[in-house]
Amino acid sequence: MAANSQGIQTLLEAEKEAAKVVQKARQYRVQKLKDARSEAAKEIEAYKAKKDEEFKNFESDHKSQTSTSQSSIDSTTTTQLSDLDAAVAKNKDAVIKKIVERVVKSEPKLHANLKKIEA
Repeated sequence: MAANSQGIQTLLEAEKEAAKVVQKARQYRVQKLKDARSEAAKEIEAYKAKKDEEFKNFESDHKSQTSTSQSSIDSTTTTQLSDLDAAVAKNKDAVIKKIVERVVKSEPKLHANLKKIEA
């Protein structure tokens, strides 16, 4: 009976050892998952920072082109407006004279579609 009790005791100890091994394996697996998550988060942050930097560089490069284009458009617009002002100043008197001449020179006559009514 002592041998039987000894065998049972040995089996219980083996079962406890197996439970400890399984528990350590679970803890190891959980720790590996936590490490993997933190490593993935670090990689994501690094990738995000890299892409943000690329975007800022792209934006700054194209912003200077936009401001250059805008300044050239502004100068062209200013030149065209000054040309128009000069043309208005040059032709103002002649245009006013022609308009007054047309208004004064009008000859009143009946419309072609108007029928003559006899009384």
